[in-house]
Amino acid sequence: MAVVVWVFAGGGESEVRGLIPFLEKNFPGCRFERKTPVRQKPGPKPNRGISYGRTGQSLIEQIKNELPIALKGEANKCDLILVFDDLDCRDAEMQRQKILQEISQVHESADIDKFVGFAAPELEAWIIADWNNSIAQHPDFRGRHQRMRWWLSTQKHIPFDHPESFSEYDPQRDCCREKLSEALINSSVQDEDDRKKPRFSKKEHTPVLLGKTNPHIVQEKCPLFRELYNYLKHFCYLN
Repeated sequence: MAVVVWVFAGGGESEVRGLIPFLEKNFPGCRFERKTPVRQKPGPKPNRGISYGRTGQSLIEQIKNELPIALKGEANKCDLILVFDDLDCRDAEMQRQKILQEISQVHESADIDKFVGFAAPELEAWIIADWNNSIAQHPDFRGRHQRMRWWLSTQKHIPFDHPESFSEYDPQRDCCREKLSEALINSSVQDEDDRKKPRFSKKEHTPVLLGKTNPHIVQEKCPLFRELYNYLKHFCYLN
């Protein structure tokens, strides 16, 4: 019987459409069930001002609301609670302990294993870490992926061998001073010729490219990803 992992993820479309397939592909010993972002019901879409995905403290509050509901409805059906969020240049250990401390208030989950994983600063760091298997192979960026990489390296100083270190924390905004995903978008629209071609999209490209990335390559360049990768590899195969 497969090990059941409940996934409480922050973020928006890229997490909704990309994260669970990525986990299922690379950790087949586990069955991943998404609990957040909460699935949208059919019908009229919510107003643009309403947040679909949560992050940071907002995600914590959502987990504290959704976890008791899940435990009440599916008692004894979860082997691991996996919380996943963009780190957004926050301190990883402080954020991890904050999340675990808050979740511990849901006493019904006391006997369930828990792990907090981060994409630092965003999921797009994994794509950049394995550029040759992701952006370089996508037909939307054929013939210009080298120029995109050069621009990201020279204009935004993104370290391709250590993309998790991009940008720095802005205490006033509680996030990175610069967004990695915005840099990736801008790299795809450098001139008039680019503007006639598809621009990078978190919604459309990130989920597809996550499916192309090789976790063995990503874990060599992204220490926080390596923590998540090693934990799930161990948990999903030894339980």
